[in-house]
Amino acid sequence: MRTLKNFCLALPLCLALLAAHAATPPAQNTEPARDDAGVRLLAGADERIARYRMGALVVRVVDRRGRAVENAGVRVEQTRHAFLFGSNIFRLDPRDTSPAQLAYQQRFAALFNYATLPFYWGQFERAEGRPDYARLEAMARWCAAHGITVKGHPLVWQEVYPRWASNDPDVVVPLLHRRVTDLITRYKGLINIWDVVNEANAAAGFDNGVGRWVRRDGAATEVRAALSWARAAGAGAGETFIYNDYETGPKNVALLSELRDANSLPDAVGIQSHMHQGVWPLSRVWETCETFARFGRPLHFTEVTVLSAETRTGINYRGRPATDWPTTPAGEASQAEYVANFYTLLFSHPAVRAITWWDLSDEGAWLGAPAGLLRRDMTPKPAYERLLQLVRGKWWTRASGRTNGAGEYETRAFLGSYKITVAAAGRTRTMNAEVTKNEDGRNVVTVRL
Repeated sequence: MRTLKNFCLALPLCLALLAAHAATPPAQNTEPARDDAGVRLLAGADERIARYRMGALVVRVVDRRGRAVENAGVRVEQTRHAFLFGSNIFRLDPRDTSPAQLAYQQRFAALFNYATLPFYWGQFERAEGRPDYARLEAMARWCAAHGITVKGHPLVWQEVYPRWASNDPDVVVPLLHRRVTDLITRYKGLINIWDVVNEANAAAGFDNGVGRWVRRDGAATEVRAALSWARAAGAGAGETFIYNDYETGPKNVALLSELRDANSLPDAVGIQSHMHQGVWPLSRVWETCETFARFGRPLHFTEVTVLSAETRTGINYRGRPATDWPTTPAGEASQAEYVANFYTLLFSHPAVRAITWWDLSDEGAWLGAPAGLLRRDMTPKPAYERLLQLVRGKWWTRASGRTNGAGEYETRAFLGSYKITVAAAGRTRTMNAEVTKNEDGRNVVTVRL
């Protein structure tokens, strides 16, 4: 995962985290002058969204004897998306009541229903046997109180490695087993989604316990083992365990193929898309989805970065964060346009289940880049406003009408949670409902007055 300065919250380990995080930067492509395939794909996105992200919601109104009620007033209000629209939430501090923190919290909750929390081993357990349970629990509970689903990130990774941990795989593997079991068990019911293994394809390049383990036994062995620990710890809890990587080429295809052959695929495939060196052509975005959808697992775009200034090449990933990389009006306009297209295309692909932005604010963003949807002062950039218009506007169902002679009112609705209010003959009833069937599926809700 891409570690953030802001995540450290002024802890002494901050610079070490940034240096470690920078070891394996993803290769990026620069968007070509023309991407005709991407343009065609985007042109069909709304039709695909209507097919894959919506279904028929039928509200059937009956009286106390079960007879159809004609001409009853029905109001349908969406309260939550089934799709996970998220961001990391590393800057969250529920104890902080400063204007900046309150603005951060308000902007986050207004747009997102999904948050990634930092469980980097070297920061979470800076001293052996002294994990920072309380801070992460407070963050997770704030999210739960605001209707935000939480993911823990990551459980096993070769970077942000504890200074106290051994470099001997025979010593470290049991420690990792204990860590995975402990965290999943401790937070069960509060955190049910985890990035179990991060960037195993790059692990062999690190001279620590995880790197030596992978050099000795292979990346697939590491992932299989960690997933088996996670599944044992999370048994019966309906948890989602993800393998996450910035590698989107043959190496990751080979790793997932090996896991598939061993019947050890993760529950979802995590795809990073940091674009500090140039945005991905939309055709590449779609091709990436198609490549990994073949494994039959949901896709999570786990770390999305699109800048609101000029991109840079030759980035020093091990250096200090840049201090001369400000957001610009032109960059913000370009960011907003690309972000709207990127999210629209991903939302239209049936295999994609989650999109996570990487750094809500420019304040403390990784590499000092203008990567946020908010500026340093927490004011929204155009990209934030465009996403809000999509996620809580264009892709949000609000409808009303009256029942027909059969006592039914029908509307197309995005998959998710709803509040349904029915009124007739001086009586009113409100109830909650879920829309889970897409395409031609009919989601029937019976309301008895």
